[in-house]
Amino acid sequence: MHVMAFDIETIPDTETGRRLYDLEGLSDKDVAEVMFTHRREKTGNEFLPAHLQRIIAISVAFRHQDEFRVWSLGDTESGEDELVQRFFDGVGRYTPNLVSWNGGGFDLPVLHYRALRHGVACPRYWDTGDDDREFKWNNYLSRFHSRHTDLMDVLAGYQARAFGSLDEVSGLLGFPGKMGMDGSKVWGAWQDGRIAEIRNYCETDVLNTYLVYLRWALIRGNLTDSGYQAECERVRAFLHESNREHLQAFEQAWIAP
Repeated sequence: MHVMAFDIETIPDTETGRRLYDLEGLSDKDVAEVMFTHRREKTGNEFLPAHLQRIIAISVAFRHQDEFRVWSLGDTESGEDELVQRFFDGVGRYTPNLVSWNGGGFDLPVLHYRALRHGVACPRYWDTGDDDREFKWNNYLSRFHSRHTDLMDVLAGYQARAFGSLDEVSGLLGFPGKMGMDGSKVWGAWQDGRIAEIRNYCETDVLNTYLVYLRWALIRGNLTDSGYQAECERVRAFLHESNREHLQAFEQAWIAP
């Protein structure tokens, strides 16, 4: 079985905002401010809807056979179309069990809209039983199926009032949580040209997600105590051997056994 925890980082889709609000000639920064203002007037906050988000980073934690690794798709120069294509190519190739934190409420809807924008096809992802009968009973689109597990949703018992943040739940379990950046800082970091920092942050978020997933697998009986410890050690070994500063810092901040 293949498990792929994933996380995305986004910025305002200023190209669409410029078109929607007739803002030709304005800078991306000014267009984004107009978009934030419209959203604030409509909802009381500046968080843009999924269809007005642009993806700038996708990170994955991938467990395959005896292998575990974490990386960000593409490179710092990759366009959004390439990132989205790579994500869905991975789904099409491996049919992994996807794992996310709020992926059902945010990450996957954004990926849907951006795939629509760039014409990225992935019949395997969208199948609900027409091509593979098994997908009628277990597919990526159903909230209650296991091909995609939104840990925030599942752990809250599908009750919005019980939703927790990844940072706080990670802290509850002794995992590092946020390390120097959070989603609110991504737009500013992007404007400053700090895409490598954003990708690193995304990788630490996906590590937290994967570690929470392992803990959840333990309590639901999919892992024994010894199996859980072995999986954690596999992650630690990857981090230790990575020679990448942010991953080694994550290992050092990880206090859980």
